Amino acid sequence: MLSPEQTVLLLNVIVVFLGYFVIYPRVAGNNFTKITGHDLIATGIVLMTSASIYYGSGTEFNLLITQVNWFWFTLLTYAAIEIPVLLWYMKKHNVEFPK
Repeated sequence: MLSPEQTVLLLNVIVVFLGYFVIYPRVAGNNFTKITGHDLIATGIVLMTSASIYYGSGTEFNLLITQVNWFWFTLLTYAAIEIPVLLWYMKKHNVEFPK
């Protein structure tokens, strides 16, 4: 059985992998606006899934330097996993910020 931290991290990795390696190349390409829109949906899915498991449970998550609740652990670890992948994706697909 996975610990709560492992469960959330696995969820985050799966969603980032599906987004950046399967979904975004097909539906967003190099359009920054579409990427961010789809990423907001992915972030919402991760947060709703974590909430369905841990909301109201009182479970504390170890974030190395402090204990946090499910929301902050999910959001911060998702960002930590996603940002390097986003930067790689932007470079690989020549994504430019809108002007």
